[in-house]
Amino acid sequence: MMADAREQTRACHGFERQHRVEQFLYREARLLNERRWAEWLKLFTPQGMYWVPREHGQTDPRGHISLFWENAMLREVRVRRLTNPRNWSQQPPTHSVRILGNVMVDARDEDSGTLTAHSCFQMTEWRKKAPRLFAGTYTHTLVEAGDSFLMECKRVDLIDCDTVHENLQVFI
Repeated sequence: MMADAREQTRACHGFERQHRVEQFLYREARLLNERRWAEWLKLFTPQGMYWVPREHGQTDPRGHISLFWENAMLREVRVRRLTNPRNWSQQPPTHSVRILGNVMVDARDEDSGTLTAHSCFQMTEWRKKAPRLFAGTYTHTLVEAGDSFLMECKRVDLIDCDTVHENLQVFI
């Protein structure tokens, strides 16, 4: 009987954690969709990284070219560029929308306090021309922070990462 209760408690915590992760990822997508860059930047730990590999299965951002490999300073520079009223490449501003699905919490490292979540996404971007479509997977390495999370790393694996991309302005 005690084993059943412990198993139910574990399952309840698992469902609760899954829900919290999903809500965090949906909130992140909403902040990006609404161009709420300053709030989005606060979702990262101070040492958090944003990574978009250039090759399928790429395991090392330093030994290979990446589409993005940005620390806090580089993300802030990009945000300043995106929000600068004299930035001609954002006249009119880029609009985007993201759809997330298949969210799964795959691993939890008790020693570091991090967990890994994978999800699939589709993103549509529009600015002056025909819409551009992006799709792929996200891998979030998250650290629990109160009743929410902070991103230690956000990895974006585009299904067409190895093609030639027109200038990528906004975060994917």
